[in-house]
Amino acid sequence: MGSGEPILFLSGWTLPSDFWGPQMVGFVARGHRCLSFDRRGHGRSSDPGCGYDHDTLADDIAAVIDALGLRGLTVVAHSMAAMEVARYFSRHDGAGIDRVVLVGAITPFLLRTDDNPEGIDGAVLAAGSDLLMTDFPAWIAANTDPFFVAGTSDAMKQWGQRMMLGTSLLAAVQLAQANVATDFRADLARIYVPALVVHGDQDVSAPLAVTGARTAALIPDARLIVYEGAPHGLPLTHAERLAQDIAAFMAEEPGER
Repeated sequence: MGSGEPILFLSGWTLPSDFWGPQMVGFVARGHRCLSFDRRGHGRSSDPGCGYDHDTLADDIAAVIDALGLRGLTVVAHSMAAMEVARYFSRHDGAGIDRVVLVGAITPFLLRTDDNPEGIDGAVLAAGSDLLMTDFPAWIAANTDPFFVAGTSDAMKQWGQRMMLGTSLLAAVQLAQANVATDFRADLARIYVPALVVHGDQDVSAPLAVTGARTAALIPDARLIVYEGAPHGLPLTHAERLAQDIAAFMAEEPGER
């Protein structure tokens, strides 16, 4: 939608492109061409029964960028989509992308290992996996309130739940497993364009010290902005501030960072 300098919005795990609707409407009004798509198994895309890994998803991004001939892109990625962007840079050298905004990123590596002591204990990460596989609606309900902030309307929460319920269970389960097990430290180091990392200090899904702060430290030209009191769903709960920060970042001239 729209015209002008292009922005590609990528949604997080179990969320379709509709998640970015409020931001896209605002940036069209600012004179930008806004694009998004539903990853395989999400939203209106089909469930091919395969390809729920980050290599394939990065290749899917490449297919969209190539098909549309996109250049000079700013990519805005939420949560798991930061993983896809990082892998896109390592597999496709970031072709077509001029800037990156990572919001609530769950990179670089969630699982605690001997060489990743900052990660989260595997037993903690696995605690909800049985519920995810056996009662996905209950898993979503249990994790809805932490995704938002006090005062978020019930209607907004219900909208978020409906979007997540539109995801293939196979995609949700296999991607959740891949998100935990995949190390993106080397991929993040390949992001050579300016990057803005935005993270909430009340993000339960992606604790700031484990994810956002480390992500910014690994990208050669990155700046971290921390939103006090913001949760994982900050693109919805802090939409106006996020839009202002993205717009300011895009307006920066080389050498201003």
